[in-house]
Amino acid sequence: MDAIQSVLLALIQGITEFLPISSSGHLILPSAVLGWPDQGLAFDVAVHVGSLLAVVGYFRHDIIQLITAWFSSFKTGQTENSRLAWYVIWATVPAGLCGLIFNDFIEENLRSVLVIAGTTIIFGAALGWADWSGKRSIELSKMSLKQALLVGCAQALALIPGTSRSGITITAALALGLTRQAAARFSFLLSIPIISLSGGFKTLELLEHETIPWANLLIGVVVAATSAALCIHLFLKWIDRIGMWPFVAYRFLLGFVLLFIALG
Repeated sequence: MDAIQSVLLALIQGITEFLPISSSGHLILPSAVLGWPDQGLAFDVAVHVGSLLAVVGYFRHDIIQLITAWFSSFKTGQTENSRLAWYVIWATVPAGLCGLIFNDFIEENLRSVLVIAGTTIIFGAALGWADWSGKRSIELSKMSLKQALLVGCAQALALIPGTSRSGITITAALALGLTRQAAARFSFLLSIPIISLSGGFKTLELLEHETIPWANLLIGVVVAATSAALCIHLFLKWIDRIGMWPFVAYRFLLGFVLLFIALG
């Protein structure tokens, strides 16, 4: 994989990781259409690190407050921030358990272009329905543990390629009545432990490899981090004005392109 391919793949990963449009649906296109080689485990780890740096950097003040409140809660009792910290922890459990149990099955059976095309379309429709039908009245501070756990269970579905982790968590949060801002922010905060777990798991696999292309990895980290941070900022800035329908329409377009590739 050359430098230009590294930049483009990292850019795709950074842009699609936090938008509700399916990163796996996009990353399969270069190999399916242009015949590019698989990005490889090392580069996959690099772009995950870049995505993690972006979301941690963007929400650094919130994260410090949540961690501080979480530790303080053991002495002084629950606060709004400590409850949210617990919600993030508990909501991560379903996806973590499902990842451990079903990862090998998913890797072997559900990574086809046809599966990704179907999930891109189906969960795109679900996102549109949730945005249309949801009450969008519950702020993040008013979210319940039950709602957080339901969003966490929905996140487990993102193990299926094409679902989109941010897409399915935002869909679930909107369907449960959260505002668009609250849904997006909880989705982004929820991404931190799951990306960390995924990246850590892949890093353990990477340690078994002898050759590591450090130049490509550095490109992947920098480009993915920069593009992901910009996407988070713009998404939160525009979400109340544009809603989810532009992403729904885009998912339909992408899904049918993938379907054409799969059946062509």
